Amino acid sequence: MDEFEAVTEEVAARVVPDDAERGRLARTAARVVADAEAAAADLPVEADVVQVGSTARGTWVSGDRDIDVFVRFPPELPRRELERYGLAVGRAVLPDGHEEYAEHPYVKGTREGFEVDLVPCYAVEDATAIQSAVDRTPFHTAYLTERLDDDSAREVVLTKAFLKGVGVYGSDLRTRGFSGYLTELLVLGYGGFRAFLEAARDWHPPVELDPEGHAARGFDDPLVVVDPTDPERNVAAVLSVGNVARLVHHARAFLDEPRAEAFEPRDPEPLDADAMAAHLERRGTTPFAVRFPAPDLVDDQLYPQLEKSLSGVVGELDRRGFDVLRAATFADETAVLFVECEVAERPRIARHEGPPVWVGRHATGFYDKYADGDAYGPFVDGERYVVERERGRATAREWLESDDLLGVSLGVAVEEALRDGYEVLEGRETTALAAEFGVELARYFDPRP
Repeated sequence: MDEFEAVTEEVAARVVPDDAERGRLARTAARVVADAEAAAADLPVEADVVQVGSTARGTWVSGDRDIDVFVRFPPELPRRELERYGLAVGRAVLPDGHEEYAEHPYVKGTREGFEVDLVPCYAVEDATAIQSAVDRTPFHTAYLTERLDDDSAREVVLTKAFLKGVGVYGSDLRTRGFSGYLTELLVLGYGGFRAFLEAARDWHPPVELDPEGHAARGFDDPLVVVDPTDPERNVAAVLSVGNVARLVHHARAFLDEPRAEAFEPRDPEPLDADAMAAHLERRGTTPFAVRFPAPDLVDDQLYPQLEKSLSGVVGELDRRGFDVLRAATFADETAVLFVECEVAERPRIARHEGPPVWVGRHATGFYDKYADGDAYGPFVDGERYVVERERGRATAREWLESDDLLGVSLGVAVEEALRDGYEVLEGRETTALAAEFGVELARYFDPRP
């Protein structure tokens, strides 16, 4: 047994569910499915019930306690009726549960210590005929169940534990990492955890895998894994290029030096205001934070809007010469667009170049526009007319506090929140963020792959 095998054997004993855990989950899942079938039988439409997800396939990491049960309705059923009947089944099975919303509402609750999702979907003929994004999930379960055995399921669990440990697991739009289904396809495609890491170590995007050899179109993503149940879909579409790069780094590091610690997520100690101030002193930059009440959205709706808004702010600050070194966005009770500028203040005047003097009408037009104004010039510098005119906003704070901020590309809900009011923190003022975002700031000021 080499070092890799020794480490994975040690980790497997901890992360692969044992028979007792599997038995407890199977018994609870069976009762949930039976109750859902009984509730569905009372509906005025036909419906069947199926367990899906990693706990249906035996590929969950020990300690995860999620049971996903889908209620499938006829494709011709109107969406409003599907939602109504689906919620009725969910409430019957999980009377103490609550509604959540993805593409449509579903019921989430607990049974015997397990988290249970009761989700309605359409019983379409195949995954290419979906009417709702969740309709393809039962096809994923069926495809993988046929191909996974105990050995490959163990390899999947190890891989998921590794991806969690290095921080790239989860297909939510905040993480943009590897989904469970994607992980299972990669392990099956490469032939195990070790083979997957050995392949990933040498990845050079774009990387493409097509398990069924049936891709119906091209994809423009760093990693492409064509869905075996839908030739039009890339299972890895949500995965960010940064998380692909992080996997490559950690695959190399683990293969070079296998360590059990790689499977343990690193949750840094929260940064306090004094520690953050010390970082700012050392860095010599000027951070700014635009802080506002967080819009009432689920993370998968909120974070894309925050990222879009951050990109718009960073782009405009760069264009105005404030040179953003790095930026991040955080959200809890409040939301923050955090930008760290190399330059906080520019001169009150800015150089504005016109056309070459000999470009006739255009050159004359430029000269006439500024000839009687307050700008310095126009004068000839080299071959061009040039003026030095007053800069619109000389400091980054001045721009962030102005209505100009609302003119950049922002998420709809973020723009609405900003219109209702926000505050701008500058320099050491930003250390006030540590009380709410200590962990996020610890990650920001101590970045790791």
